[in-house]
Amino acid sequence: MDFIDLYAGIGGIRFAFEAASDDNICVFSSEWNNYSKITYNAFHGDIPFGNIHEINDIENEIPNHDLLTAGFPCQPFSLAGVSKKNSLGRLHGFDDPTQGTEFFKVKEILRIKQPATFLLENVKNLKGHDKGRTFKTICESLTEIGYTFASKIIDAAHWVPQHRERIYIIGFRNDLNITREEINDLFPELPEQRIYDLEDIITPENELRDLYGDKYTLGLGTWNALKRHKENHKKKGNGFGFNMISRPFRNKITRTMSARYHKDGAEILIEQEGDIPRKITPLEACKIQGFPEECYKFFNGEVEQPVSNSQIYKQFGNSVAVPVLNEIAIKITNLVEDRQLLQNNNNVILNEI
Repeated sequence: MDFIDLYAGIGGIRFAFEAASDDNICVFSSEWNNYSKITYNAFHGDIPFGNIHEINDIENEIPNHDLLTAGFPCQPFSLAGVSKKNSLGRLHGFDDPTQGTEFFKVKEILRIKQPATFLLENVKNLKGHDKGRTFKTICESLTEIGYTFASKIIDAAHWVPQHRERIYIIGFRNDLNITREEINDLFPELPEQRIYDLEDIITPENELRDLYGDKYTLGLGTWNALKRHKENHKKKGNGFGFNMISRPFRNKITRTMSARYHKDGAEILIEQEGDIPRKITPLEACKIQGFPEECYKFFNGEVEQPVSNSQIYKQFGNSVAVPVLNEIAIKITNLVEDRQLLQNNNNVILNEI
């Protein structure tokens, strides 16, 4: 498949589809964040296009493709309806309830380019956002432009030692006659055991100190602030606060690593012997997201790290758990290969063998 990688981040989804088949070729990528573009280039040897909203001529500026992938940001949808926008003095192009959101651009590319299939990834809360109205609007929009699709929330903790619940939406063009039941079969079954165990990811303490000294140990002020924050919430009867992983690490699962991790590491702190806890290292972040081994060299000193630690933490916190995508990519690729994939000058066609 020729595929495009939108809202690409550092290319976790691309890794999955390229690993699924040598014939899966990324023909276009887009990412607005300049630091993410640097890391994407280091990982893939390809600099993504910048802000996708700068592309106005979708037909000619985006290559034909068989598969669209997008980890689009979940922004609140604009108020639907021209009359409502008019009453607020807002400009509108046409009456589209998704206009003004990132999903709108994804929808327009799907509508105009009509790829055979797509994979969208987003946070779990997309399904419940605005009492379900946001997700309902997305579903109605995908149906309107001619796609049959299914969605599923999957926790990556079955593959990597990190709770990371994300919603995945897989769709096929209606004329290809792929049923919703067939699409549901593309979501992975849970593996019998994790591919990565935290014990194998966490660097031994003596080795870490030899390499970095106290570089990743929290400052005393930050540690005291985290303890106060947790204690205050405990008094209120809730469990908010930092999460520290203690030995033994075998079979332990961390909280979700987020883009704010660089601030204080509160979601995943590692216990240290008789000392203040530490953040995970960029290499450990890379592994906890299940990125391929070819990426390790950027964080183990073998080659220069592409961007600062703060940016790396943001990027991995915004990224996908690659092993989950690996299984989805294989299933989509196999289905497409079972139906002979042909591409002509106008659109993509799947013909049953």
